[in-house]
Amino acid sequence: MRRHLDQGQIVIPPFIIAELALGLPDKRALKNRSKTLALLDRLPQAPVARLSEPRLMIEARRLYNLGIGLIDAHLIASVLIAAPTLLWTRDMRLRQVAENLGVHASLP
Repeated sequence: MRRHLDQGQIVIPPFIIAELALGLPDKRALKNRSKTLALLDRLPQAPVARLSEPRLMIEARRLYNLGIGLIDAHLIASVLIAAPTLLWTRDMRLRQVAENLGVHASLP
């Protein structure tokens, strides 16, 4: 991942940084919160899909009832409009959908 970071190949959607700022789902504290968020803010930002785009994509690609939420669908829509950008995630449901769409990145 370091190589990808050094080469500017990793981008982050701004709303993911905001999600992390809200806290982790299992109530753990974000380590070095201020520093971590500041570093994430320095990453290049991924294009953000307009809200209508995930809605259209959900229907066109039949992404309903797969266990992903709006943020997940928005991530996928953003990746699709920014090809050849790929999505890297630890979320198993999101990963499965991204793999099925051919937009999942496998990083060591």
